[in-house]
Amino acid sequence: MSLLPYALARPFLFGLDPETAHELTMQSLARLQGTPLEWAYCNAMVDDPIELAGLKFPNRVGLAAGLDKNARCIDGLGAMGFGFVEVGTVTPKAQPGNPKPRMFRLPQANALINRLGFNNDGLEAFIANVRRSSFREKGRILGLNIGKNAATPIEHATSDYLACMDGVYPHADYVTVNISSPNTSNLRSLQGDEALDGLLAAIARKRESLAKLHGRRVPLFVKIAPDLDAPQVEAIAATLRRHGMDGVVATNTTTSREAVRGLPHEQEAGGLSGSPVLEASNVVIARLRASLGKSFPIIGVGGIMSAEDAKSKISAGADVVQIYTGLIYRGPDLVSQSARALRQMSRTR
Repeated sequence: MSLLPYALARPFLFGLDPETAHELTMQSLARLQGTPLEWAYCNAMVDDPIELAGLKFPNRVGLAAGLDKNARCIDGLGAMGFGFVEVGTVTPKAQPGNPKPRMFRLPQANALINRLGFNNDGLEAFIANVRRSSFREKGRILGLNIGKNAATPIEHATSDYLACMDGVYPHADYVTVNISSPNTSNLRSLQGDEALDGLLAAIARKRESLAKLHGRRVPLFVKIAPDLDAPQVEAIAATLRRHGMDGVVATNTTTSREAVRGLPHEQEAGGLSGSPVLEASNVVIARLRASLGKSFPIIGVGGIMSAEDAKSKISAGADVVQIYTGLIYRGPDLVSQSARALRQMSRTR
């Protein structure tokens, strides 16, 4: 358990605008990481190793991409007990994202809506931050999440993904191709059969050339949306296998508002995360597992607010899980609570 109970900090943070609270938190983590003050929020890491895609994950609980878009706080976030951390999404060029306000809390539903739009400092700054971190040196797993610039036409999206792959490849334990954010115009169209086939074919070719250049084959994951029906999930699963992808991250945020009808901010555009996405995400995970078979790696993310929620992801078919909105609502102790529950779950199976 962290030294400073999150229950003391949350009322202050929730009294601020959500994005202001987020920036304040990230700035604080950036300053405190690697110092004795890190003990205020750190947790001992639960030992529960699992091998996926040729990587040894120290435990089954990771941080989802989106919280640390610029990779500023890898070590600070890792100190919360995560077995793996995924940062980004990074784009080739820096971009401001969508106009503010663009993040909204729905506390009655333990949810957030965001339309940040891949706001980040660009690939060069991202890589510099990654190189400064010591997370990987401690045997933890680091995922780097890549996307396209908003100004890049969707028909030229592949060039952005390949540019990002060139940059992040030497510094990643795995790379996640994000084609599922609802906040970049037309991005989710890349999940369609023909578009996905072309994108993943190009990414697979790039990986082969980078593997020869760097002498190591970095696993590739693809992050998909929860707003997919069964035929779409089956088609995506077939495409992942056809192009030799190593895993899938399921899922991103949802555009559905069914679970938050009548609540303040429910009409805001953007992706909804938190408790309302748990069930939809688990349905997609179960469909992926049925389509991909037992051995294909699945990272389950979406709606984890408790250890029981984390267990539901594993029951649905995920191998490991990621947390984002739950960290905001529940604090760092959710990490160790979930990791212990998943370790116990694996031991009793």
